[in-house]
Amino acid sequence: MPDGAQQKRGGPDPQEPDPQETDAQRRRRRAQFLRELHEAKALRDRVQPRRVKAARMRQAMRMRTFRW
Repeated sequence: MPDGAQQKRGGPDPQEPDPQETDAQRRRRRAQFLRELHEAKALRDRVQPRRVKAARMRQAMRMRTFRW
């Protein structure tokens, strides 16, 4: 596959950092991602309360059996 065809299909490699991207831009994108992730988890918790309760119970059991 020629290089030109690959650039048309997928564009730049998402794993490769953009050389012009500054640390501030990277932190801004990361903060946005974490906000969206937190929002998605909160939504999932609201629509699946039984699963959330079970997860809380498992976490409580882990904390009770943890030895310092």
